[in-house]
Amino acid sequence: MISNPILYFQNELSGYYTSDEIKSLTYLILKEVCDLPFYEIVTRKFNKLSDAQDKKIQDIVERLKKHEPVQYIFGKTEFFGMEFKINPFVLIPRPETEELVEWILSENEVSNPRILDLCTGSGCIAIVLAKKIPGAELHAWDISSAALDVAKLNAEKNGVEIIFRRVDVLKENPGEIIFDIMVSNPPYVTEIEKREMKPNVLQFEPPEALFVSNDNPLIFYDRISDMAQRQLTKGGKLYFEINRNYGKQMVFMLEKKGFSHVELRKDISNNDRMIRAIK
Repeated sequence: MISNPILYFQNELSGYYTSDEIKSLTYLILKEVCDLPFYEIVTRKFNKLSDAQDKKIQDIVERLKKHEPVQYIFGKTEFFGMEFKINPFVLIPRPETEELVEWILSENEVSNPRILDLCTGSGCIAIVLAKKIPGAELHAWDISSAALDVAKLNAEKNGVEIIFRRVDVLKENPGEIIFDIMVSNPPYVTEIEKREMKPNVLQFEPPEALFVSNDNPLIFYDRISDMAQRQLTKGGKLYFEINRNYGKQMVFMLEKKGFSHVELRKDISNNDRMIRAIK
């Protein structure tokens, strides 16, 4: 039996995670398993664990020792203050993507815009935009049927209507619907960057949603930008989350394709992470 959960987490996870990570995991796990508010956790005002809670915590810790992300263990995560179901068929939404969504929301001046989210994954971008922009018509595409199943559950869970479609953007040009905004967080991590990545990403997150070849790292951006030239309204906006190592190349590519007002922005960690262009 776990007599002291705080000490248990420290002892069991030391060497696997930093002290700050262990503190964060302690809060998340106790909140999830015991439904405890933050103040009871930090002041250690919790009662003895039940047998079921004890076993559940031990199971979670064993999975954490194998570097499995806590979001996959719980089957959910928070993004933009909303709860999303996730599993290993979709990437875990990152804070950097929240910054991209904030940028889109801050710039939108179109009433009832039609928006396309390409490589939607869990659907987090499309769903937040549908929730936050009254009257918006959201379309969301992905090559993965399994990912689209997750995105559909998230749309239903968060009470929004999204038009989902299975599309391979590298091979297909489905229809000629015109959009006011197009946004994508496509695969952008090069194969050579794998050696810099942590096991929790490499071993558990879907590689097809992460990686591109070293020889053609901008393949998705090149293709989606061409689609945007055909399928954006005049004055329509194209947004991307990007690999921090390719900011200048992205600006050059978009300007060469005829886009104007190309703006590159840094994320909270001061990395080139987002770009916007206007048709």
